[in-house]
Amino acid sequence: MSVEVKIGIENTARELSLTSKESSDSVHKAVSDALADGGVLELTDDKGSRVLVPVGKIAYVEVGTTENRRVGFGPA
Repeated sequence: MSVEVKIGIENTARELSLTSKESSDSVHKAVSDALADGGVLELTDDKGSRVLVPVGKIAYVEVGTTENRRVGFGPA
């Protein structure tokens, strides 16, 4: 399972995009908790790299739905 997360940063033209192995619910909870605490949002991508973003600079966060990776040519 993986979920795509896009984070818009204030005064930056490009968004930060990563794919996480966590569920969309756990990513949503991490974002909500970080925004409530006013500290730093910490996420880990699917390759194990950690991403830290100060919540004061976050313009928006888009959390995709959790999807299983499909392999092969079978029916979707």
